[in-house]
Amino acid sequence: MPFWEMMRWRIRKRPLLALLGFCLVAPIMLRWFEHSQIYCPDRVLNATGAELGRPFEDVYFRTGDGVELNGWFFPSDTNSARSSQVVLLCHGNGGNISYRLDMAEALLSTGVNVFLFDYRGYGRSKGYPSEEGTYQDAEAACRWLEQRGFAGRDIIVFGESLGGGVAAGLATRKTIGGLVLQSTFTSISDIGAELFPWLPVRLLGRIKYDTLSKLPRIKVPVLVMHSRDDQLIRFRHGERNYAAAGEPKLFCELFGDHNDPLTNKARFVADFEKFVEVVSSQRVKAGDSPK
Repeated sequence: MPFWEMMRWRIRKRPLLALLGFCLVAPIMLRWFEHSQIYCPDRVLNATGAELGRPFEDVYFRTGDGVELNGWFFPSDTNSARSSQVVLLCHGNGGNISYRLDMAEALLSTGVNVFLFDYRGYGRSKGYPSEEGTYQDAEAACRWLEQRGFAGRDIIVFGESLGGGVAAGLATRKTIGGLVLQSTFTSISDIGAELFPWLPVRLLGRIKYDTLSKLPRIKVPVLVMHSRDDQLIRFRHGERNYAAAGEPKLFCELFGDHNDPLTNKARFVADFEKFVEVVSSQRVKAGDSPK
């Protein structure tokens, strides 16, 4: 091939090679971007758990696929009338369990036990987070509570933000007593389309956490907690989740921004206590009284 013809061939080939390279790299970059926006773990604990000044257990347990997870179990007060009930806290997408001590304290004030755990890749839990992985993590935490002696109907699963998607998934896989969705989106696709309207999120997104579609299949009491001042996950997500949930259900209007659910702590605790009573009454109606 003459030299000049060979050079023209190489020039024509370059755009094709560039396009091929883009097609190979773009999906990898998209997956990385999606994952980095949804999971923001912190490996370093900024508290020990002892800050609440009450007994607790630092526990390790394994998921069905063999990943070791870490959690903190806070028993209820000795003479609590709600000592048979426990809240399993599925936290949001950032930080780790050490950032949730204020929430644990608020829940403990209602007389229940509280179990915080870190998803894989968060805090001292091993592994790497994924949607299915977080579902398996929540299942493992629920099994740990069952092995501890808690009946499934005495486990209230509390999902905070992303944790609401995890909690809703758990409610479709395990027997639980009640589901709380605090500042939770309808789905990752919905919130992604709102936050990144210039990206084809619905078409290309792999991570779903489709809370809205799961709610009609969940046959336990549901409490939706959301603030009109939430600038990250808008109030309409809470309204739609509440509309999709079956009875019995309660709605608690929070105050403050997305990361400040305890702005009105007294209101938060009072509404959560109402929900605990609803969960207890459902057991009584079913002839399955708490132990």
